[in-house]
Amino acid sequence: MAPVLSVLSNPPLSFPSKPSSSSSFSSSVLSELCKKRSISCSLSSSSSSSSSSPSPSPSPAPAIGGLKPAVNSIKEKVGTWKGIKWKDLWSLNNWVVLDYYRLVSSVNDLETRIQRLSDEQLRLKTAEFRLRLSQGETLADIQAEAFAVVREAARRKLGMRHFDVQIIGGAVLHDGCIAEMKTGEGKTLVSTLAAYLNALTGNGVHVVTVNDYLARRDAEWMGRVHRFLGLSVGLVQGGMPADERRANYGCDITYTNNSELGFDYLRDNLSRNKGQLVMRWPKPFHFAIVDEVDSVLIDEGRNPLLISGEDSKDAARYPVAAKVAELLQQGTHYNVELKDNSVDLTEEGVAFAEMVLETNDLWDENDPWARFLMNALKAKEFYRRDVQYIVRNGKALIINELTGRVEEKRRWSEGIHQAVEAKEGLKIQADSVVVAQITYQSLFKLYPKLSGMTGTAKTEEKEFLKMFKMPVIEVPTNLPNIRHDLPIQAFATARGKWEYVRAEVESMFHLGRPVLVGTTSVENSEYLSELLKYRNIPHNVLNARPKYAAREAEIIAQAGRKHAITISTNMAGRGTDIILGGNPKMLAKEVVEDSILPLMTQEPPNVETEGVSTSQESFAKIKVGPTSLALLAKAALMTKYVSKSEGNGWSYQKAKSIISESIEMSHTLGMEELEKRISEESEMYPLQPAIALAYISVLKDCELHSYNEGNEVKRLGGLHVIGTSLHESRRIDNQLRGRAGRQGDPGSTRFMVSLQDEMFRKFNFDTEWAVRLISKITNDEDIPIEGHTIVKQLLALQMNAEKYFFGIRKSLVEFDEVLEVQRKHVYNLRQLILTGDSESCCEQIFQYMQAVVDEIVFGTVDPQKPPENWSLAKLLDEFVRIGGKLLADSFEEIGEGDLLSSLEQTHGLGSIDVNTFSLPGFPVPPKTFRGIRKKNSSFRRWLAICADDTAKKGRYIGTVNLLRKYFGDFLISSYLQIVQDSGYDDAYVQEIEREVIVKTLDYFWRDHLINMNRLSSAVNVRSFGHRNPLEEYKIDGCRFFISMLSATRRLTVESLVHYWSSPMESEELYAS
Repeated sequence: MAPVLSVLSNPPLSFPSKPSSSSSFSSSVLSELCKKRSISCSLSSSSSSSSSSPSPSPSPAPAIGGLKPAVNSIKEKVGTWKGIKWKDLWSLNNWVVLDYYRLVSSVNDLETRIQRLSDEQLRLKTAEFRLRLSQGETLADIQAEAFAVVREAARRKLGMRHFDVQIIGGAVLHDGCIAEMKTGEGKTLVSTLAAYLNALTGNGVHVVTVNDYLARRDAEWMGRVHRFLGLSVGLVQGGMPADERRANYGCDITYTNNSELGFDYLRDNLSRNKGQLVMRWPKPFHFAIVDEVDSVLIDEGRNPLLISGEDSKDAARYPVAAKVAELLQQGTHYNVELKDNSVDLTEEGVAFAEMVLETNDLWDENDPWARFLMNALKAKEFYRRDVQYIVRNGKALIINELTGRVEEKRRWSEGIHQAVEAKEGLKIQADSVVVAQITYQSLFKLYPKLSGMTGTAKTEEKEFLKMFKMPVIEVPTNLPNIRHDLPIQAFATARGKWEYVRAEVESMFHLGRPVLVGTTSVENSEYLSELLKYRNIPHNVLNARPKYAAREAEIIAQAGRKHAITISTNMAGRGTDIILGGNPKMLAKEVVEDSILPLMTQEPPNVETEGVSTSQESFAKIKVGPTSLALLAKAALMTKYVSKSEGNGWSYQKAKSIISESIEMSHTLGMEELEKRISEESEMYPLQPAIALAYISVLKDCELHSYNEGNEVKRLGGLHVIGTSLHESRRIDNQLRGRAGRQGDPGSTRFMVSLQDEMFRKFNFDTEWAVRLISKITNDEDIPIEGHTIVKQLLALQMNAEKYFFGIRKSLVEFDEVLEVQRKHVYNLRQLILTGDSESCCEQIFQYMQAVVDEIVFGTVDPQKPPENWSLAKLLDEFVRIGGKLLADSFEEIGEGDLLSSLEQTHGLGSIDVNTFSLPGFPVPPKTFRGIRKKNSSFRRWLAICADDTAKKGRYIGTVNLLRKYFGDFLISSYLQIVQDSGYDDAYVQEIEREVIVKTLDYFWRDHLINMNRLSSAVNVRSFGHRNPLEEYKIDGCRFFISMLSATRRLTVESLVHYWSSPMESEELYAS
C-alpha cells in the first residue's frame, strides 16, 4: 500500500502550518476538481472527513504527572509517519485521493450484504438502479452500491475482486478525470466500474481503446461482468458492416478503438439518408472512457482523421518527380529541417529542376511541378522503409511510430503517400481530396463527459487541463513499486551503444533474467536480432512485420519467462502485461494447440498471417499432469474421428478458430457443466467441450508452473528493460520502464542512448561537444558515461522536444477550433435534415429561400438612401434568374420604373396584412400558405425580418423589409405551387428535397475543407509581415465559410426550383 494509505488507520495529527505557495496551476487543478466533485476546497476539511477512523474528542490538558503517557502516545503516532515525505503531505493529489477513501469505505461496508445476494438478485440490482434514477435520484446517490455490485459480479464471473485503489480509479473515471495507474494495476478492470454506473442512464457508454485487438479482448473479457448484470455490450471493429455497427452502438456499453469511432462519426456525416447512420443520433456521444488516453489525445493528436475522395489527375507526375529528386543533392540543391520535416530548394536546385523538367516556373499554376518535387524530396529524406513504412504485396503500408503496428487503411495526405509509392516503384494509387476531417481533440470534446486512464499522464497534466478540463489523478499502487531505474548511459557512437546493448542482454540471459529491449524502428530491432543470432542467443522479435506481429500475444505471454529475450518496437498500446513466469492462459492455449492442432489439419500455417513460431529453446518445459494428459489424449482421439468424418480435416485458420471457441467456452461453462455435456453428447463426439475440459485442466498445471517459475525469476531480480533510445517524450520512456516492476514485482531498467540517434540530429543537439566530452572522460568513443552533466543535457533536450511538439498540437487545436465551429454547424444541419421530420426539412428550404432573397436585396439597396438610388433593375434580374422559368413569366413585363413606383406607394403605408401583403401593381403571390403551419411559418419569417439586428439600419429600412417580405413570399409560394402541380406524393418530394440539400451541402463543404487546408499553409507566410497567422486564419476562414453557406443556399434553391420546373435526375444538377 502506498505510504499515504497509512494515514487512514490513525487519527489525524497536527502539523505546523506551512506557508502557502500554491501556484496558479495548482489553483486551476483544484478549481476543476471542485467542479467535478462535491468536495470541499479546504485541505483541512478534506483531511478530517477523509479519515476512516473518527477523530478523538478533545481531552483536558494532562497533569504534570501524566506527561509520560502523553509523550509515549505522541512518539507512537509519529512513528507511523516515518515512511511519509513532507512533499506528500502537501501534495494536492494525495488530499484528493484521501477524499476518495470515503467512497471506498462505503463500498467496503456494503460488500458483505451484496455477497449474500444470489446471482438473480444481483442481476436485478440493475433494474432497481434504473428505477431509482427515473424517480429522481442521481448517479452520486447510487454510486457506492453500484460499485459494490460490480465488484461482486467481477468476483463471481472473472475471479477478480477490485482492490480499494481500483475503486478509487473507478471513481476518478466517473468524475471525468484521468486516472494515472501504473502498468499492471488493472486499468481494464477499473473501467467496468465507471462504465456500468454511467450505462444505467441508458444513453450509452463508449470504452475506447487504441486498437481492434484490445477492444475485442476487453469486450469479451470485461463484457462478462456487464452481461451478467443485464447490460448489453457491443463491439465495433474494422471491416464490420453498417447493420452490425448500428446494433453495437445501440448497446448500453460499446467497445471500440479511437480511429473506428472517429471515422464512424465522419462517415455518418457523409451519409445521404437516415438509414445509413450507425451512431446514436441526434446525440451520439454521452460518456467515454479512453484507454491509453495520453497516446490517443497527445501522441496521435498531431495527425487529424481524414476521409478522402479520389482525384486521379496528375498521377503521372509522381514517378517523374521521384527521379528528379534522386538527381538533387542535399546541401547543394536543397536543405532539410529534420525537426519539422521541411525541405527548401536553393536557387541552384530551382534552376536545375526547371532545366530537367523543361519548365520555366516550378510554381506555374498551369504546369505545377513544385508540389510534386517537394513531396518527392520529403519521401526521399524523411520517409524511410522499415522505419516509417514497410512494403507488402505491392503496397506501402504505414507503421504507427507510437505502437509499432502496421496501419493498412491509413494513408498519408497531401500527396506524400503517392510520393513514397513512386520512390519505391510501386503502383501509384489515386491522389486524395479531403472530404471530411476532424482531430482527435475535437472529436473527444464532443462528449459531455470524458474520462481516461493511462500509466503515464502526469507530465502532460497542464495540456489535459487546458485543452480538455481534465485533471490527472495519480491513483496509489496496490503494492509499493520496487523497480530499480539505472542511470542513463550515453555513447558517442551508435556502434558502441549496440555493442553494449548486446553485451547486457547476453549477461542477463546467462543469469536467467528475462529481458525486454525497446527499439524505435523495425530496422533497429532486426539489427539487434542479427547481433544476438551471431552470439547464439535465442530471442523473439516483435515488430510491424506480419511474421512477427501475428504472434504478438504469444510473444508477450512468454516475455516474462526465465531466459526470455524479447526485442520489440514501441510497446505503447500493446495492452498485455508481462507476467513473470509467463502468462498461464496463453501457455495453456499453446499446450492445447501443440497437442491437437496437428490432428485437425494438415495445412501448414501461413507465415504472413500466422507468423513465425516463437523461440522456446531456453524455456523450461511445462510439466503437464496425468489428468491433463488423459484429457488431451481423449480430445485428440475425438479430433481424429471428427477430422475423418470431415474428409481431409479443416483449414489451418478454421482449426485455430475451433480451438479458440473451445477455450472461450471454458470461460463461460464450468468443469461440471462441460463433463455433463460430454456425457450427454458422447455419441455425437462433442469435440469443443472436450477441448474446453482439457484446457481447464492444463490451465491449472500452467498456473502452478508459472507461479513457481515466476518466484524463481523474482529471486533473480525480475524483468530487465533496456531502452535503446530516448523518445521525443518522457512519457513514452516511462511506458517502456513501466513494463518492469508490475504489481510490486522486482525489476530494473536501463536506457542506452547514442549521440547519433535520430532525436539528437532532429533537434540540432551539439553532438560534437558531447563526443569530445565523452572522449576526454573515457578515451574511447565506444565507452559509455553516466555522468550527471551529460544526462542533464539529454533530459533538457527531451523536454525541449516535448515543448516543441506541444506547440505543434496547440497550434493544430487552435486552428482546428475555427474549423470545429464551422463543422458543428454543417454537421448539425445535416443531421437535422436527415433525422428531422418533414416540417424541419421544409422549414429549412423556406429559410434558404428567404436568405437568398435577402442577399439579393441587400446587395442592391441601401436603407440609408432613397429608392431612386437603388439598383432595382439588378435586383429584378437576379431574382428572376434564381427562379428561371418559374418566375420569368410573372415578372416579364415588370421593369425598374414599376418597382420604384410601387415602393413609393408602400413608403407611406401605416400598416399591412402580413398574410395577404403584395407590392402595389405587382403579381400577387400564389395562395399556397394555407393551413396553420404554413401561415405560422410566414409570420415567423416576417418577425425574423423585423428583428434582424445584422441588417444595416437607415430611414428606408421599413421599405427594405417589405421588399424582403414580398420577394421571399413570392418565391416560396411559387415553389409550393409548382410542387403541388407536379402531382408527386409528399414522401417523394421530401426525399428529393433532402437529397438536394445534403448533396449541395457536401459539395461545397468539401471545397471549403480544401480551401481551409490551403489557407492554413498560406497564413504562415504572413507572419513575415508581422501579422498573427491564427488571427489571419480566423478572419479569412470566417469569410470563406460565409461565402460557402451563401453558395450552398443559392445552388440549393436554384436546383430545387429548376428540378420541379423541368423534372430530371437529381445527379444532373451536379454534372457541372
